[in-house]
Amino acid sequence: MDAWLFFTFLAACGAAAATGAMFKPGAWYDGLDKPSWTPPGVAFPIVWTTLYLLMAFAAMRVALLPGSGQALAFWAAQIAFNTLWTPVFFGLRRMRAALVVLVGLWVFVALTCVSFWILDPVAGVLMVPYLLWVSLAGALNVSLWRRNPEFA
Repeated sequence: MDAWLFFTFLAACGAAAATGAMFKPGAWYDGLDKPSWTPPGVAFPIVWTTLYLLMAFAAMRVALLPGSGQALAFWAAQIAFNTLWTPVFFGLRRMRAALVVLVGLWVFVALTCVSFWILDPVAGVLMVPYLLWVSLAGALNVSLWRRNPEFA
């Protein structure tokens, strides 16, 4: 394990996570009409902490391999989209725009999973929970948009 490399990727994840601290769900989100399958609020910090650790570890593994440039570019794109979603959804309260960001996020997470798998199957598998969570987030984003059209 290359600790410096891991903590560098974890720092990028920390920047994305910081948007969650700056743009908290709050009363606006609590007041939305949500589907019954919405995860409880306590799940989000636990899930995101776990996912960020897995993402950083997977990226560190791949970064040590020759030919990892494109895979790491996909990783960089997904963390950028990840960072953007929270301010658009919770800050601007624009669910349709957040969904557009989330589609970009999903595409780049999927590309990261595949490209990591090709280089290091363990790293690819480490990214799968993130893809599943982003898929759930996308379904939730769509449901919230439909249930709360005033925040399109």
